[in-house]
Amino acid sequence: MFRRKLTALDYHNPTGFNYKDETEFRNFIVWLEDQKIRHYKIEDRGSLRNIHSSDWPKFFEKYLRDVSCPFKIQDRQEAIDWLLGLAVRLEYGDNAEKYKDLVPDNTKNADNAAKNAEPLINLDVNNPDFKAGVMALANLLQIQRHDDYLVMLKAIRILVQERLTQDAVAKANQAKEGLPVALDKHILGFDTGVFLIKQMQFLMKVLKFCDCCI
Repeated sequence: MFRRKLTALDYHNPTGFNYKDETEFRNFIVWLEDQKIRHYKIEDRGSLRNIHSSDWPKFFEKYLRDVSCPFKIQDRQEAIDWLLGLAVRLEYGDNAEKYKDLVPDNTKNADNAAKNAEPLINLDVNNPDFKAGVMALANLLQIQRHDDYLVMLKAIRILVQERLTQDAVAKANQAKEGLPVALDKHILGFDTGVFLIKQMQFLMKVLKFCDCCI
């Protein structure tokens, strides 16, 4: 019920807080005033800290009035929630610089979901792995090297679209039977096993997006 606010305030037991337990409730109010709200001066908190006093409910009722809480002592749940809200606002005011760049969890989750859904949106064309993959594919397809990797990527796209699509391969197979290519006989500078397959799969996805960057 109060878990999120308690967590934000670094309460020691945010998930197990039992506001119905009288002792735990009174200790919580003392902690909230001492550590977060600090409405009273330290020397004026004695009555509130005396949690075993039979007059404590009167002290708490006065405290609610002093902090301008709109709820009464009998509205315990509502009063706790209001006091927690006050504490969070005061905590943020004290640490504005610390929290100013934070965003809500749901925003973070939405951003992460979008990134995970399509990692190529944030493709870094200067990434060494990206360059190595383009170069490997260019070597395999016998495309002339160029200093601009995006130019090579464009050439790869054109070749793939013209010769390596499913339709193009099917037509070529109908026309003549191709010669088998033994990749292990070609010196490519890297293992032609799983690495090459992953590079091909990745770059095939890149080709779908290269119109946006070239």
